[in-house]
Amino acid sequence: MEFSNSKLLSCNVNTIVCKIFILLLAIFLLRTLFLSPLPGFHWFQQKRVYWIPDNSSSVLQHEIRRDKFLEVPQIIWGLNNQKIAFARACLTARLLNRTLLMPSLSASLIYKEIDLLKPISFDKVFNFERFNSLCNGFVRLGRYSDLHNETKPFELRKGSGRKWTKERDLNQLYQCKEGAIDKFEVIKVDGKHPFLWHDHWPIMNYARIFECLTLVDEIEADVSAVIARIKAVGAEGRSKGSDFGKNPIMPFSSQNYVTYMAIHMRIEKDWMLHCKNLEQRSNIHQICSSKKEIMERVANITNQTFPIVVYLAVADSLLEDDSIVSGWREGLLPFEKKRLGVWNIYSKHPYLVQSAIDYEVCLRAEVFVGNSFSTFSSLIVLHRTQILLKMGVRSICGDSNFSSYAYNILGDFGAPKKWMTDMSASSLQTISYGTNYVSCHV
Repeated sequence: MEFSNSKLLSCNVNTIVCKIFILLLAIFLLRTLFLSPLPGFHWFQQKRVYWIPDNSSSVLQHEIRRDKFLEVPQIIWGLNNQKIAFARACLTARLLNRTLLMPSLSASLIYKEIDLLKPISFDKVFNFERFNSLCNGFVRLGRYSDLHNETKPFELRKGSGRKWTKERDLNQLYQCKEGAIDKFEVIKVDGKHPFLWHDHWPIMNYARIFECLTLVDEIEADVSAVIARIKAVGAEGRSKGSDFGKNPIMPFSSQNYVTYMAIHMRIEKDWMLHCKNLEQRSNIHQICSSKKEIMERVANITNQTFPIVVYLAVADSLLEDDSIVSGWREGLLPFEKKRLGVWNIYSKHPYLVQSAIDYEVCLRAEVFVGNSFSTFSSLIVLHRTQILLKMGVRSICGDSNFSSYAYNILGDFGAPKKWMTDMSASSLQTISYGTNYVSCHV
């Protein structure tokens, strides 16, 4: 009996020892698996770097470094393609926890002859100090005078082609955060224009940067002058109907409550060629819109006080139709730059600045109508959506005093489709290249 009890006690003790031994062995194996640079774990590390953390958990929330910089190629093409390229460069610098060296923009619009693009400094168009103030803690711009030139730049070649995937691109960026490359004062990106870089960021990050872009005082004064002229013409129209005098400028006090509509009227020859090719490639027939179609749909927009001035934002040098202001329904008073009498304001500026003025005029209109496949229109609607969200408005499906429309898409009662930007999108894809899926709520 004693032998049996002793044997039983021995078995229990051995069982406890075995359990402890197995537990310690399991802890050791787990520690080895997750902390040692085993081949399998190295693969896991490489895979997980493709994830982009959201703003709340990002390690980049601390102050952006002021002694490490990112340099990018000259930013080219149209105004809003340049805005997207600039924002993408900013977000790349943010990922690397570096200051973006102030890039050169392009004053002219030449697509094929890149060497003929006339560079213009960022701070000749946008307010440098205000950008850094508004985007403080998120992204930062620096000047070349900030450099100490302690080391030669590390030249980072952007890959291209189908094999250069989004994952490979992001992996390359994370490699630049490692010590061997990160020690360089400047990482200089060589190759593709930033607009063509892979997109790794949600639309809200882009919107944050776009909000920090404000025009320099000289250009802002010209924007105010154009809007004042539009409202003066509107005030004259309200007081005399559509019978305008030769000098329709009214005192500013009478213009305070005058509303106007802005239409980004894409009927220029370069756009018509592009949109027709795009319709054929994508098999989407809601991209091109004729002048007649635009006028008919705009005429069906309800809840407007007539007469109302309609500012037509067009690239005048590319416009082949001289009758753009004729044929509109009664109560719509169309004006473009020359008929409005503001061509002298635009003509003193290069193409890029002319577009920047038009952007602000359209942005501040009570009603905006554009094309959902146009980057210019899409960024304006994005900006207007941001403004509405800050006002607590999440839908313009009903009546709204600050509504936007896509004239290339048929909406209710023959009017253009109401349009707000989907701010939950994980990338800028639909804004960069357009969409025919637009909604009146976010």
